[in-house]
Amino acid sequence: MSYYNPPIDDMNFLLTQVLDFHDKNCDAETVDAILNEAAKLARDVLAPINVTGDHEGAILTDGSVKTASGFKEAYAQYRDGGWNAVPFEEEFGGQGLPWALAFPIQEMWQGANMSFGLCPLLNQGAVEAISVHGSDEQKAKYLPNLISGEWTGTMNLTEPQAGSDLGLLRSKAEPQGDGSYKVSGQKIFITYGDHDMAENIIHLFLGRTPDAPDDVKGISLFIVPKFLEDGSRNAVECIGLEHKLGIHGSPTCTMEFSGATGYLLGEENQGLKCMFTMMNNARLSVGLQGVAIAQAAYDHALAYAEERVQGKSFTTGERVSIKDHADVKRMLLSMKSQIEAGRALTYDAAIALDQAHKGDAAARAKADLLTPIVKAWCTDMSCEVASTGVQIHGGMGFIEETGAAQFYRDARILPIYEGTNGIQAADLAFRKVLRDEGSVALGYIDSLKGHVEDVYIAALKDATGFIIEAGKDKNFDLVAAASTPYLKAFGYIAGGAMMARCAEKAELSENENFAKQKKQSAEFYKNNILPMALGHLKACVEGSNFNE
Repeated sequence: MSYYNPPIDDMNFLLTQVLDFHDKNCDAETVDAILNEAAKLARDVLAPINVTGDHEGAILTDGSVKTASGFKEAYAQYRDGGWNAVPFEEEFGGQGLPWALAFPIQEMWQGANMSFGLCPLLNQGAVEAISVHGSDEQKAKYLPNLISGEWTGTMNLTEPQAGSDLGLLRSKAEPQGDGSYKVSGQKIFITYGDHDMAENIIHLFLGRTPDAPDDVKGISLFIVPKFLEDGSRNAVECIGLEHKLGIHGSPTCTMEFSGATGYLLGEENQGLKCMFTMMNNARLSVGLQGVAIAQAAYDHALAYAEERVQGKSFTTGERVSIKDHADVKRMLLSMKSQIEAGRALTYDAAIALDQAHKGDAAARAKADLLTPIVKAWCTDMSCEVASTGVQIHGGMGFIEETGAAQFYRDARILPIYEGTNGIQAADLAFRKVLRDEGSVALGYIDSLKGHVEDVYIAALKDATGFIIEAGKDKNFDLVAAASTPYLKAFGYIAGGAMMARCAEKAELSENENFAKQKKQSAEFYKNNILPMALGHLKACVEGSNFNE
């Protein structure tokens, strides 16, 4: 079964009624029209090739990658519809629409077909990096085609010996005296490193110049096109495709750079700074992927639960579909409520990102704080929700033909790539809490008052104080050990506040059924999901000394 039901009502509700989304170019009617058009592409074009992509995967022949059936044609429709240009600068052909609107649109691509959606996601990171760090000449040369989708972009960071530890990178970049460099090295796990959907692929490549300092201080970032300006093929080639647990339709490439022509992006030895421009953008988008794949798994499980007749009602004695059994209701509500909390958190971060781009320092601080929480909490949630979807299917969930297993397999990469969730937790504790002694984090926690019970606010503040004190004592091992339960609790509590806000706003809706569902989700979350935060905070404060 291959279908996708975009949650447009929820998306509209969040943007127009719950969150502080205001844009002069996007009134409620415009938002609704854009979302409905995106839904058509997601539902009618991308979703039908999701299973095809999973079964076929990509094929490598003589250094070139052919994507699964329908992917190239679907990408052409996506590109020609102007969807790639939605959030980017009008100066280079973008539509200049806010990220707050781009996120629900992108959620549809990821929910309908995550393997497909990875291509524009990586391209988005390349656009951001060149927009921020590129010269005027580089912007003029690369951005129009990357924004239109005629070209796509990649991130070439990881090497066989250097996963999360970029200080171990060995790739080289030799200056040629004409402003170009010859870059050499092997990169692994490169999403859409080669494919047949675009005219050119612009690789962003991390490497070291000859006299670069050791470790991460000596990393530079380079633009390495697949095809050069004269149309000749650059010395970069896909030499292998990974055989993966999931996202089979997305080619995950091993790339060999053999003296390829590259151009410095930004300044020498400032590659880490440029990389984080890509990574921070991508991390929010990966959190969004978690929400999207969880929604798809939920819709799939709900449809099965409604049609699968098993067992009898305790009340009537009649045989009923399994959705009427208490434990299945519990599982479905667990899925639904966590998805709604994750979506609200992610969209709230997107709104902060829009405000940050306009120079709002407080919004920038909020977006930075929420980025590791959104990435880690929403992707951990996606794995749990997709697993629960398999459980609702029972034995049939373990059989590939029902489709439930694909969501589970696809979701499992999300806590790993673009910085593992352990790295996100460390980022939250070290970079977002210790750096300013918790000023931004504590301010955000205060903003949750009135939406969750005081016991959660107090416990989260205490845990924040615990991390700050450990940092002052330079007990960084303790900070690291406490970081993951701290992030999990932060996510649960922030999500709980969002659910309460949604329930309050839904009471004003003229749609009584919608209001009832929102209230039910919020109540279930408050009574069944939110209490888990206190367990994580106890582990953070009392259980993190295992590393001593």
